[in-house]
Amino acid sequence: MASMKLTCLSCGQVNRVASDRLSAKPKCGTCGASLMPGKAVEVDFATLQKAARTDDVPLVVDFWAPWCGPCRMMAPEFSKAASELRGDARLVKLNTEAHPKAGSAYGIRGIPTMARFKGGREAARKSGAMPAAQIVSWVKSA
Repeated sequence: MASMKLTCLSCGQVNRVASDRLSAKPKCGTCGASLMPGKAVEVDFATLQKAARTDDVPLVVDFWAPWCGPCRMMAPEFSKAASELRGDARLVKLNTEAHPKAGSAYGIRGIPTMARFKGGREAARKSGAMPAAQIVSWVKSA
């Protein structure tokens, strides 16, 4: 049975979870937060960097800003997709206005932009608002 590394999105601690336990609501050994929350979680730049380079489970990031109409429109769809992808991927949101270094570090030119990270590298990128079904399909195909 293989173990997977997951960074806690609350405290930043790296945890090891058996791959067959990913859908069983694993919790952080340090703070007790859910490691596969089934909802979109807001993260800061440092947590994103650590999770993107460490996690074995696909990490999908929605780069957004509060003033962006399409971003606000896509937010509930992104949350629906997070629920559907529980156990297969983790979906997080990063506010590019609150964390401007993230936008430049990841080369974000427009928002909303989603990036999928796997194995420490960016595997795919998609810009523009999408419905939940399209987000799920993109994550699974990427």
